[in-house]
Amino acid sequence: MGKIDENKKQKRDALLNTAYDLFTTKGIQSTAISDIVKRAGVAKGTFYLYFKDKYDIRNNLVAHKTRELFDNAGKEMLSRRIAGLENQLIFIIDHIINVLVKDLPLLNFISKNLVMGALRSTLITGKDSDDEIYERFLQIVAADEYEYADVDVMLFTIVELAGSAGYNSILYKEPVPIDEYKPFLYRTVRLIIESHRVK
Repeated sequence: MGKIDENKKQKRDALLNTAYDLFTTKGIQSTAISDIVKRAGVAKGTFYLYFKDKYDIRNNLVAHKTRELFDNAGKEMLSRRIAGLENQLIFIIDHIINVLVKDLPLLNFISKNLVMGALRSTLITGKDSDDEIYERFLQIVAADEYEYADVDVMLFTIVELAGSAGYNSILYKEPVPIDEYKPFLYRTVRLIIESHRVK
């Protein structure tokens, strides 16, 4: 990476980090683009080189933070040599839930958008590289001993369920606190996976 590219990356990263700090402390509605650029130490025009508006930077951040969550969970899963689709997906979900329990600002920021960040980020950001998480999910499914029908629907349902239910259970303890809810969630994930197996 040349000096110009490195400088561009530093400015973009500064904008992303600053926006995340402001969004998680002040809220998205209360944060103006001028707040972001002032704190990041860049000109307002620089912001528009990378992002259309504050909702565009928010969408990029959701995709980025979600990717980090799934990347870290995937690395940990590999290091522990977890095998089998059910065990792998439940390990990933459990790892992410445990991180979010300890990082409520991140949970609030991502809110119920794990699906957007994990499976649909290319639609949001227009970047092909954001398909990485989805491709890794497909690799995990393909490596399993069973074949599965409607894989997209299966993955969407599991991630949507875990994201929404986990959010409510962590923040509002509804229907029960997350530690009590996990067995129900994971049993349901196993049933969803089983229902998509080709007999």
